[in-house]
Amino acid sequence: MSSEVTTDCLVIGAGPAGLQASYLLKQAGREHLVLEAGQAAGTFFTRFPRHRQLISINKIHTGWDDPELNLRVDWNSLLSDDPDLLFTGYTPRYFPDADDMVRYLGDFAVKNDLPVRYDTRVVSVTRPDDFVVSDQHGGTYRAKRVIVATGVSQPYVPDIDGVEHAEHYYDVSVDPQDFTNKKVLIIGRGNSAFETADALVETASVIHVAGPGSLKLAWQTHFVGHLRAVNNNFLDTYQLKSQNAVLDGHIAGIRRDDEGFHVKVSFQRVNEVVKEIRYDRVILATGFRFDASIFAPECRPQLTIRSRFPDQTAAWESVNVPDLFFAGTITQMRDFKKSTSGFIHGFRYGVRALHRITEQRYHGVDWPSRSVQDLTDAIIERVNRTSALWQLFAFLADAVLISGDGSARYVEEVPVAHLHEAVARGEFGDVESYLTVTLEYGADHDKVNPFDITAGRTAQDDTSGLDGRYLHPVVRRFRGGELVDEHHITENLENEWDSETVHKAPLREYLR
Repeated sequence: MSSEVTTDCLVIGAGPAGLQASYLLKQAGREHLVLEAGQAAGTFFTRFPRHRQLISINKIHTGWDDPELNLRVDWNSLLSDDPDLLFTGYTPRYFPDADDMVRYLGDFAVKNDLPVRYDTRVVSVTRPDDFVVSDQHGGTYRAKRVIVATGVSQPYVPDIDGVEHAEHYYDVSVDPQDFTNKKVLIIGRGNSAFETADALVETASVIHVAGPGSLKLAWQTHFVGHLRAVNNNFLDTYQLKSQNAVLDGHIAGIRRDDEGFHVKVSFQRVNEVVKEIRYDRVILATGFRFDASIFAPECRPQLTIRSRFPDQTAAWESVNVPDLFFAGTITQMRDFKKSTSGFIHGFRYGVRALHRITEQRYHGVDWPSRSVQDLTDAIIERVNRTSALWQLFAFLADAVLISGDGSARYVEEVPVAHLHEAVARGEFGDVESYLTVTLEYGADHDKVNPFDITAGRTAQDDTSGLDGRYLHPVVRRFRGGELVDEHHITENLENEWDSETVHKAPLREYLR
């Protein structure tokens, strides 16, 4: 028998982002409900990553006693007021097992008594007036706004002739013995592809990992979604001529016969138009995409980036469906391959910012702020301690809002793009000019090999900071949405910007 539940806000998905959103809504006393298709929180992590090792770091021993600083190297904890609900208490492993994440998320939901309905798979979302969501049991839910936190749940399948012959990362065998003495092609060059390749090194005869463009290494680009060192042992076998290889090119076609698979590779780096190579197994590890099929035409969100993500405003709202918001890894379209919105240690702060945006819009609650007298001390204190600006570098900013009478208010952790729009709309009140405070890598930082001592680094006593390539604070001044000037605080090995002569005095002079 069908039933209908009415609530103010529906959250779809009880993964990390959905739970974080629910926690903040409950703390604010907002009526809401979370719908989860699985039998427990964090169902995604019961299956992925396939070889069960997370690449999100879990650093327990930091030498710090400041919980805010500790979050800089704790990439798995959600934000809460309970010091016992930190992921670091669940395992000592630096790269944890995925099952620990499942256990942690389950406890987070239970201990916070979050209103999650499990075994409730959303099959349709319509919008005759309010949003109406239906589940597989015939139940319906009505809400004025919806937060979608479902992640990227559908495989992304590139347009390759014969791609249907390939096995998929999401269900290929994880038993290395199944690949004994086999020649294997893995299509894709992200962490899932190399995770799979590393697992097969001891058993497969030959492994090729293929994809277009240059291979991006996270330690150089500072984007943690690029190839991580924990997954790059395979590169060692390639460069030391152990029969394995990375192919730089497009897969032009896959053909199957009695001998196996014949794959046409269009190389980019060498003078070969197309070369056909035979393999025993072909695995597709090309990532995932957002599933928009549950949405009716009148409220189906527009997609972007090869239709992999919902297109979003600076407030994480659908560009074409008002009151439809997004949280979690699907928000990475706002900083695609630049910052960390696709990962827990980034989007936990994004969800908090989204909550503040919706609190202001729907409930008239102003963004938290405080008056400041000494701007230099306020800025230095924050950059030396904040985890949010550290994790969502160049994306979140603290802001100093200067009124016409010269008084200053300090607000924390506002998305930079949203800040500019909100100030222009008057949502932050009387603002004659404003400063943004961010942590950023320098220009062309991804073109510098940090291990090449001939490349040069900014001296730690360089008071200008302009040539810094590593993470460092940047203060910019805006008036009427236009950039007036900016000041870079020089990078520091310990990330401690507290020198009176090198850090504070130049900043004080700039602010004067």
